[in-house]
Amino acid sequence: MRRFPLIITLLLTVSLAYYIYTPLPDALQEQWKLMLLDASFRTITYTAALMQWFGFGHYIPSTRKYVEALEITDPEFLPGVIVSDETFSGVPVRVYEASGGEGGLKRGLLYFHGGGWAYGSAKKGASDKISRIWSDELNAVVVSVEYRLYPEVQFPVPYLDCLAAAKYFLSSEVLSKYSIDPERVAVSGDSAGGNLAAAVAQEISQDSRMKVKFSAQALIYPAVQALDFNTPSFLQNQNMPVLSRFFMVQFWMQYLEADLSLMGQFLSNNHSSLQQPLLTPKLRARFDWTTLLSPEQQKDYRPVVADEGLEGILEKVPGLLDVRASPLLAELEVLSKCPKAYIMTCEFDVLRDDGLMYARRLQEAGVTVTSVHYQDGFHGCFSLVFRPLDFDVGKRALRDYINWLQDNL
Repeated sequence: MRRFPLIITLLLTVSLAYYIYTPLPDALQEQWKLMLLDASFRTITYTAALMQWFGFGHYIPSTRKYVEALEITDPEFLPGVIVSDETFSGVPVRVYEASGGEGGLKRGLLYFHGGGWAYGSAKKGASDKISRIWSDELNAVVVSVEYRLYPEVQFPVPYLDCLAAAKYFLSSEVLSKYSIDPERVAVSGDSAGGNLAAAVAQEISQDSRMKVKFSAQALIYPAVQALDFNTPSFLQNQNMPVLSRFFMVQFWMQYLEADLSLMGQFLSNNHSSLQQPLLTPKLRARFDWTTLLSPEQQKDYRPVVADEGLEGILEKVPGLLDVRASPLLAELEVLSKCPKAYIMTCEFDVLRDDGLMYARRLQEAGVTVTSVHYQDGFHGCFSLVFRPLDFDVGKRALRDYINWLQDNL
């Protein structure tokens, strides 16, 4: 009997190690830290899903509460940055104003946070701290947008929130109020926020009524298409922390109001099968990774194109072909009017090829693109720069982003 507690302890330790351990590529650094982070996210998600099963409401709001409880928000971080909560055209935003600098007009940066159109906040944890850093180091007015999220809303509401905030921010009255140089205003976002930033940049660039337009866009591992979930990066990184292929497809389906029971069909690319008459050869060419990615980027993967399946799905889920949701599908004429771009991608990220394909299409349209790829990067690393969840690749990525904006804005 004396050995019984020891045996139980040993079994629990082994079980915990098995739960936490995930085989990772050798190129990834600080692997146990990443495994612990991923295990924490999985535990929170599973717990929230179990609560939903027991009737305690939708799992996403529950997950948000758990995550927010773990996030550390320090209102005294960089006290020289003035922070205020405002409303831009009915949309809540947080404004960060640099109080130092050399005087004169400042840069302007409009930012949309990531989180699968379901999670995240401009006012919490790393997002708040990073916005303060940008404002301080760039001598900029940073506006981080609190767009509405799933399940409370679905497409196109988050996009429309972001577009409304962007138009308000770019008005001459607001730029004058914050002493922003109208020639130095950028739009940016990460992941789902990168999707929103790309779509908003396209719309603003075409709007002849807008006297001031964005002079730069900075996209951090953006999601820009929902028609091919079998790109090389989706397959290579399908079980990679922090964003698996399954969860990314689920985020897309939730956002676009698709029936989640069709998950298997979407994973098989049946929603973009040859049976879809709305998917013309011209449209297919805009997300064809066999032509948009280099041979090195394609690796040894082969395209997955279903002959038939989900007939009529594009009529039932029109967002799949809507450029406001899938900026990669925009015509070259639209892309040609977009501002110069900074696009960051990570090798171990399901969205890697989305960013690479969008960079290629912008370049083909004549847009100046700086494409920065991290061979040791993973999805979410850009925000993981504060202890104890700090990663070297995240710090490098944040520094490179700031340096590019300093030189190009």
